[in-house]
Amino acid sequence: MEKLEASEGDRVELSDVLMVSAEDGTSIGTPLVEGARVVADVVQQGRAKKVVVFKYQAKTRYRRKRGHRQPFTKLAIRQIVTPAGTYGQLPEEAAAPAPAAEEQPKRTRRRKAAEPAASES
Repeated sequence: MEKLEASEGDRVELSDVLMVSAEDGTSIGTPLVEGARVVADVVQQGRAKKVVVFKYQAKTRYRRKRGHRQPFTKLAIRQIVTPAGTYGQLPEEAAAPAPAAEEQPKRTRRRKAAEPAASES
């Protein structure tokens, strides 16, 4: 999601809901679903991978290279509240974000070990 002004671990409430789908049917907003909201926990604040923008015009020596990293907020949805009811109520321990796995170092190319010389007997 686009970056929100909240710190990690905070609970945010999103009230701009465009569509809600449940077992009893689908509600499509005009433009928003009245009375619907989404409750979520902020898992992470970060920046996406770099997108390189390269402008080039042939035969004019025109080159421009720029990069952009879009800021984002990663959310964990806790529940969806509508006038018809609440969906997706999660227990408190299930909503806690899982610990991030440690990144493995990149593998380096191993050189083949020199074979020991065969002893003559």
